[in-house]
Amino acid sequence: MAVRPIGAEIELTRPAMGVRRDSVAAVVRRFVRKKPLGAAGGVLVLIMVLTAIFADVLETHDPIATDAAATLARPGPAHWLGTDHLGRDIYSRIVHGARVSLIVGIGSTLLGSVLGGIIGLLSGYAGGKTDLIAQRLLDILQGLPLLVLALVMSASLGPSVQNVIIAISIPIVPRAARVIRASVLSIREMQYVEAARALGLRHLRIAFRHVLPNTIGPFIVLVTAQLGAAILVEAALSFLGLGVPEPYPSWGRMLSVSAAEYAQKAPHLVLFPGIAISLAVFGSNLFGDALRDTLDPRLRGG
Repeated sequence: MAVRPIGAEIELTRPAMGVRRDSVAAVVRRFVRKKPLGAAGGVLVLIMVLTAIFADVLETHDPIATDAAATLARPGPAHWLGTDHLGRDIYSRIVHGARVSLIVGIGSTLLGSVLGGIIGLLSGYAGGKTDLIAQRLLDILQGLPLLVLALVMSASLGPSVQNVIIAISIPIVPRAARVIRASVLSIREMQYVEAARALGLRHLRIAFRHVLPNTIGPFIVLVTAQLGAAILVEAALSFLGLGVPEPYPSWGRMLSVSAAEYAQKAPHLVLFPGIAISLAVFGSNLFGDALRDTLDPRLRGG
């Protein structure tokens, strides 16, 4: 009887055991085809990111330089979107405002999501009294609306970029902790986690080495979903005078200066910053919803 060599058997069975991996372009095309609105939101987010990165190249004027001769100028060749009450170019300020909004939005979202994710991971994995106490404390934080808690924190810390990031990140912590905890509660019952316990691995190593990597999907969805809310809260804080201070160009600060006094005389002062805020929030929300539907197997549908 002929005996097949072991190496030949491995070679014959290897193609059947291979996992098909799509290219990045194929994944993007499939995402655009299935989620066109989400793809449109992703394009808006990408435009905002590129605008923030290349703000120094895209600007036409110094965003903080004043020009008394061009006060409240209407949109035209010299100033594409007009000027404000101090003669500052609105287009250049909106371009640089994208950088401020993106820094605050991404910084506060990542800070709040990472802190909340660690709390949710440890709380969900430990269970028992630790989980009970942690969840009751998170209930207290989550009982306050995002904007109200951010207002309290920002008023206590004072207006600055770093303080605004901290003020917005604190209300995100309980929301992130709840999302990650829900994933951890199901992951900790998996067989590979039980096998790690049976091998005598330490609980912290199991939590961070085996449980945490499997929460990356919900974490990415959480970050994209909270980005739009963080940008909106930053604009609201700046509008109330508790956000990013002068001379940093902020979309909310641009609205606070011009909304009440110059809205009727020069409506472009309110129109263009408002459009920028709306597009940024709208795009991040659309992209976050589509990403959630794609990464969550319960929402993928047929």
